[in-house]
Amino acid sequence: MDRAFERTKILTDHLLQSSPSPVRTSLSSNACFNYTLPELSEKYAFDTKEMRRLIDGHHLEVRDRLFGMMNQSKLFNPRVRGGKVFVSPDYNQPMEQQREITLKRIDYLFDRGAFKGWLTEQGEEIELRKFASFEVFGTFDHSMGTMLAVHFFLWGGAVQVFGTKHHHDKWLRDTETHVVKGCFAMSELGHGSNVRGVETVTTYDSNTQEFVINTPCESAQKFWIGGAANHATHAIVFSQLNINGSNQGVHAFIAQIRDADGYLCQNVRIADCGRKIGLNGVDNGRIWFDNVRVPRENLLNSVADVSADGKYLSSINDPDQRFAAFLAPLTIGRVSIATSTVYISKAGLTIAIRYALTRRAFSLKPNEPEVLLLDYPSYQRRLLPLLAKTYAMSFASHYLKKLFVKRTPQSYKTIHIFSSAFKATFTWNNLHILQECREACGGQGLRTENHVGQWKAEFDVQSTFEGDNNILMQQISKALLAEYVAAKKRKKAFKGLGLEHMNKPCPVIPSQLTSTALRSSQFQMDALCLRERDLLNRFAAEISHYQAKGLSKEHAFNMSNSDSTSVHQSYQIAEDLGRAFTDRSIFQAFAEAEATLAASSLKDVLGMVRSLYGLICVEDASFLRYGYLSVENAAAVRSEITKVCGELRPHALALVSSFGIPDAFLSPIAFNWIDANSWSSIQH
Repeated sequence: MDRAFERTKILTDHLLQSSPSPVRTSLSSNACFNYTLPELSEKYAFDTKEMRRLIDGHHLEVRDRLFGMMNQSKLFNPRVRGGKVFVSPDYNQPMEQQREITLKRIDYLFDRGAFKGWLTEQGEEIELRKFASFEVFGTFDHSMGTMLAVHFFLWGGAVQVFGTKHHHDKWLRDTETHVVKGCFAMSELGHGSNVRGVETVTTYDSNTQEFVINTPCESAQKFWIGGAANHATHAIVFSQLNINGSNQGVHAFIAQIRDADGYLCQNVRIADCGRKIGLNGVDNGRIWFDNVRVPRENLLNSVADVSADGKYLSSINDPDQRFAAFLAPLTIGRVSIATSTVYISKAGLTIAIRYALTRRAFSLKPNEPEVLLLDYPSYQRRLLPLLAKTYAMSFASHYLKKLFVKRTPQSYKTIHIFSSAFKATFTWNNLHILQECREACGGQGLRTENHVGQWKAEFDVQSTFEGDNNILMQQISKALLAEYVAAKKRKKAFKGLGLEHMNKPCPVIPSQLTSTALRSSQFQMDALCLRERDLLNRFAAEISHYQAKGLSKEHAFNMSNSDSTSVHQSYQIAEDLGRAFTDRSIFQAFAEAEATLAASSLKDVLGMVRSLYGLICVEDASFLRYGYLSVENAAAVRSEITKVCGELRPHALALVSSFGIPDAFLSPIAFNWIDANSWSSIQH
């Protein structure tokens, strides 16, 4: 109804305008700019609802219900701008107020049953529903999404996967109803990504059958613990377990840190991490444990246990295997970050592209109308490849979610690799997309009410939490190297991780590339497979070179190659290999989704989007650096990208409308930004 009202108002205003003066001078002032709803001039060549079903993949009704639930409450800060209602956090509030309103919003959602069954029900349906819900919550506010992720995925997930039946019976229902407010105390001042090195120490007192948790030094203080500063009542504490003088490695314990009235428990000290560049609705805290005692049953014992008389028990004798089994289920954090960050890219691009379809700048000839921003090829080149990248990430996120919800113990390694690759790549892409959208919106992109600039700060943290992106990408290369070595050692074919292409003849890129060839899915897949194959071979050769000199694999990984004939360094090849694997995996998910569609206008447009994504992957500097493309072919790729952007321009509005993000969760510059900034809007 809002859209219908807007269209009627615009047409009425247009018809009531006075006729232009017949008198013309050589120099005249321009007529005042009038906003025109882009839907009045931009035509849809395909069904946007059908496209949304394809790219959202699941639980559209749940998403829409949650959007509506937030849109109905004044807790979500509704405000009228340009005749439309928008909801978003007030980022200008003091930090303490942002935290309190975040908790109130979460309580509002709890009261309305938004989280029913999240921990007490099992199965693929409930897990996919959780992912869909997080994508919606994060679109409104990253602080709210993060607090919920800590409570359900980290605290609740740890109880589920590390605990056993008596933990589930005691903690899960109270967590689901928010009687217990959980946090996840893993990171320390001195250790983040290196979980095995945490310095918190826990011993066992067989006389009282209690564990004693202690912070032995300042670098062992738990740091950046979401929820700890103000609200959390309980924590999952990751600590070295020392039994009878023998360190058994890192284990997880449940410790109460506040009572029901919010007072700190005995021997627990908590300090605030302070104001951050974003995410100030999350009360990050620092925790010290001064010989805090917890019952023996508070050890989460799915992997290992301690008997009443103090004997360490585990069916996994090897410490490395035990640690791997312990951390394997924690991939849900990275999966949720990867999948939810795509929604912010969607929202940022929707705002920037809608603005570029209504904002004009400069005339090509005197007395002609100024040109729409998105009609400039430079604007198309800035935004439309990012739109293609966001579509590609959407299909890859579906693949990751399906992989996770169908997980088995045998698939944990595969999930770890894909979740690490996608989490790093999607969050990096998101920051790049938001920065480009901010710049594309000019000065309006700086205003917090227009979101894109503020979101940059809010989502910056994603590049380092749940794993530093650079370290995650190094893990990808190491995992691929392990697959390579194992396949060569067994003299068997590659299987899994999409590496089956390594068993086929090496693709050959033609010396001259036509437009048809450049756009074809087969050429693009061949080019991506060629790069991945070559880099994996190079990386294996580099590591082997140093190991032959007596160096360990880890030492070889970090070596520069000043003493070898290679012009590339091991870690640089590793970085390029990680990107090559990820680009190929994302492209493969996109191409497979496209292949499932019957011939239609939707498939035609989606094929153009896929072509554009494949081309920007092949445009990567590594294709020239390692000689996969000639200079002439690289120039042909760049030229083709410009052509495809021009062909996609008429479909830009339909492609962002297909994201299905309600108007209220966008921003004023996505709609009538003239009315939103009028003097009358200030008076109201």
